[in-house]
Amino acid sequence: MIGATPKGFRDVLPDEAAERERIIQQIKGYFSDRGYQPVETPLFESHELFSRGAHLAETPFQLFDHDGQQLVLRPDLTMSVARMVATRFRREDGPFRLRYAAPVVRDQVSVGDPRQFTQLGIELIGDAASTADAEVVTLLAGLLDELGIKPWRIVCGDVRILQTVLDACAPDEEFKRAVRTLINDSDLVGLDEFVGDARARGVISEGFAHVISALPRTFGGLDALDAVDDLMISVGLPCDVTAPLRTLYAAARKAGFDDHLVCDLTIMAAFDYYTGVVFKGYCADVADSLAAGGRYDSIFERLGFEPMPAAGLAISLERLERALSIVDFGVGAKSWADDEERPLRIAVPKGSLFADSVAALEAVGLDVSELREPGRRLIIPTADGSVEYVIVRPTDAPAFVARGGADCGMCGRDSLIEASLNVIQLVDLGYGACRFVVAEPASAAGKAERAHAWRGSIRVSTKYPRITRDYYERKGQQVDIIPLHGNIELGPIVGLSDRIVDITATGTTLRENNLVVVDEVLRCTARFFASPAALRNDDRVLALSAALAEWAKRPAEE
Repeated sequence: MIGATPKGFRDVLPDEAAERERIIQQIKGYFSDRGYQPVETPLFESHELFSRGAHLAETPFQLFDHDGQQLVLRPDLTMSVARMVATRFRREDGPFRLRYAAPVVRDQVSVGDPRQFTQLGIELIGDAASTADAEVVTLLAGLLDELGIKPWRIVCGDVRILQTVLDACAPDEEFKRAVRTLINDSDLVGLDEFVGDARARGVISEGFAHVISALPRTFGGLDALDAVDDLMISVGLPCDVTAPLRTLYAAARKAGFDDHLVCDLTIMAAFDYYTGVVFKGYCADVADSLAAGGRYDSIFERLGFEPMPAAGLAISLERLERALSIVDFGVGAKSWADDEERPLRIAVPKGSLFADSVAALEAVGLDVSELREPGRRLIIPTADGSVEYVIVRPTDAPAFVARGGADCGMCGRDSLIEASLNVIQLVDLGYGACRFVVAEPASAAGKAERAHAWRGSIRVSTKYPRITRDYYERKGQQVDIIPLHGNIELGPIVGLSDRIVDITATGTTLRENNLVVVDEVLRCTARFFASPAALRNDDRVLALSAALAEWAKRPAEE
């Protein structure tokens, strides 16, 4: 439509543009006063730059110029600055302290997310000392204070901790890659299942299985680093791998912001080009991180240049606007604040999972007296105001948590897979067990395979397109998905599809419609999950997670 901006892009009108300009100038001045010089890089870069830097997945806009060179519209500035330093600063002695402010473009993660945003940041290149990490994090802490953002926290981890453990386990690269993927996807329940299966098959020892599962659940201050040391010692590994984080804590104490620093090893595998300390900055009213960064010593070698140590941080101007209440792009995280009276908001699924969810919350000591009979109310506060229950459809629970409408929640694993949003899966609650299956008419055995041979694909009707697509990708078969919202069984019966992918508990509906199971896709139970901001900044979420984890163990023990 003429006059409308493309999806994910927007116009910035004068009032907001003036505020954005003010913020940018304030940040530029802050970094300039601390010795960081401005640089600018091209809007387009070569495709090879980002493919070598493992950033291509975030680069949706690619094209060929008139010379046939493949180009990409930059998804961030770090790779571009690294290229510039490697090629243009070769004859100069470092370290180099550089700053930038420019638009970048990434693919849209979910509806409403911007595809273009302004990134401000710094790169400290050529300083190998661990104090370089501390310098960058200290600058972020000072900037958040100077901007007047309250309250804020910086969450830190170190990718070398996980890497040291994985290298010592000595399983194959596929195992290591799977562990990193599960942690990057924030699926800690899936991680437990994966390493448990590896332990049962003798791939890794029981001690290493425990350490791999425990590391991403290690939160806190210096006490968390002590816990990491104990885990490393338990499998005969040196504990000096926590030294860089201890150096960071010492710098934070000296600068007076150690109470704002939190160790969280769920971010230890974030962005595979990072090689050491990684961190993210949060504020109370924004569900996503305001800033992120870390040490990335491997980038220069990946790009084919001489190795060079580097650390940096990138800040989102759009999220800063929300944190400063200049604009409101939706519901804020509201996940932690100085005011402890703000209730913890929990998304509770209606339907078949409701009764068991209420029972679980009651078992860990929460007041559910009003929740048992909510009537038509959608938000149920406890009598003391410490908790608010938000009653939602299970399929909507991930969106409420990921987008800041709730701090944490419960739903089936299937809803989390279908939503594919940024939440951390913490506890397998054990109830609501069911399985996803592939089924076809009993009278049509072999028909789907013949259709696949003829068409080159299988037609499948389902309410779960993402689960279905993932299943057939694992099998290496092309699938034509026909989305339906009810009576899935009718699809192959009336010839609309060859098969269905659907959820089943007893198989009764399938039998009554003369359908037979030809394969199992996955098994599901209910899970407890939280937004990254809430988990990393609200101790109540962590406490609830620990209590539910203990509760979930009891049926097995009994």
